[in-house]
Amino acid sequence: MDVFSRAIDDRYFEDYPQGAVYRFGAITVEFDEVIAFASRYDPQVFHMDPEAARETIFGGLIASGWYTAALMMRMFCEHYLSKVASLGSPGLDEVRWPRPVRPGNCLSLRVTVAAVTPSRSKPDRGVVTSFIEVLNQSDEVVMSMKAANMLRRRP
Repeated sequence: MDVFSRAIDDRYFEDYPQGAVYRFGAITVEFDEVIAFASRYDPQVFHMDPEAARETIFGGLIASGWYTAALMMRMFCEHYLSKVASLGSPGLDEVRWPRPVRPGNCLSLRVTVAAVTPSRSKPDRGVVTSFIEVLNQSDEVVMSMKAANMLRRRP
């Protein structure tokens, strides 16, 4: 795994080399948060009711994919995305949830810098495209996606 050459509060577009792979984490999936998130944003039985969830294809309570995405974003912001050069994101592609996430799972990230594209019209910035994998405690991918982030270039 690669290591950034600069701290997150001194990281710019140039500090994301294409092909680099980084590992970060961990965060534990909390039972009460799984239910609270689902109750508010994704009210499906297998996210909210442990008893009823046993009768579903999942055989028990699972976290909403969107809750998993929120946990991913927390780790992505804390460890990967520049605190001084981030200009937002034009979007995400290919969001996948290949395995369920359950309360008690410990999640981490593996992020690959897939593409680094300087802006032609705005030379002070560029787009870093990252392939993000959320891994459980067994190193199994539970979520993956491609994210584009606009970043300032180093002054």
